[in-house]
Amino acid sequence: MLIDSHAHLDEDRFDKDRDKLIKSLNENGISMVINPGADLPSSIKSVKLSEQYDNIYAAVGVHPHSADEMDEGTIEVLKAFGNREKVVAIGEIGLDFYYDNSPRDIQRKWFKRQMELAKELNLPIIVHSREADQETFDMIKAQSDGNLTGVIHCYSGSVELMKEYIKLGYYISLGGPVTFKNAKTPKEVAKAVPLDRLLVETDSPYLTPEPYRGKRNEPLYVRHVAAMIAELREMTIEEIARATSENTKRLFNLR
Repeated sequence: MLIDSHAHLDEDRFDKDRDKLIKSLNENGISMVINPGADLPSSIKSVKLSEQYDNIYAAVGVHPHSADEMDEGTIEVLKAFGNREKVVAIGEIGLDFYYDNSPRDIQRKWFKRQMELAKELNLPIIVHSREADQETFDMIKAQSDGNLTGVIHCYSGSVELMKEYIKLGYYISLGGPVTFKNAKTPKEVAKAVPLDRLLVETDSPYLTPEPYRGKRNEPLYVRHVAAMIAELREMTIEEIARATSENTKRLFNLR
């Protein structure tokens, strides 16, 4: 059985078939899904999904795109939700210097603040980083006092930086891009990341893997991510499923 460590099943694109899709996961080899928030409304939806379905767990947080909407009141709401039984992380948080939908100084401020919240709640973080590889790492390292861990979701950085994250105790999650024909760096990372620090994800409904590129992504397609990693590492998909599921349960303290 596989775990999709990052999907956004609360998004509108799942409105027509969400219930059917979630109920079909187990029979299709997907035991659980971690559903992170991207802003306050999606975090609330994520918590509701986790409380409605046994196989969905939630993370709450504000994505860098929406950082300029945050204030201390937002932190208080996230803190309240962070104490719920099925909320397993603070995320998706981080830096995005590709779109710059929020000013960079605002992104930095609330990324730091949400990392502090995660430490306060004793929860791991789910990190988004785009065109901000080194600065994301530097900010995480500055917070790394032994009381914070997490995962760099849909990792797109170098093998060298991946090794530095591993030294800090972080996990590396790979998604659909590892299946793309021209994805040289993700494939190198897939081969080099320690097996006990690897997670798999879809980032549904985004980043659909081959052979479904161009269509809506969904948790069932995490199998294609795992299959590509298995091929690259000369392992079986069952071995990848077993290792990544154990890692996901360990990181998020899942039963």
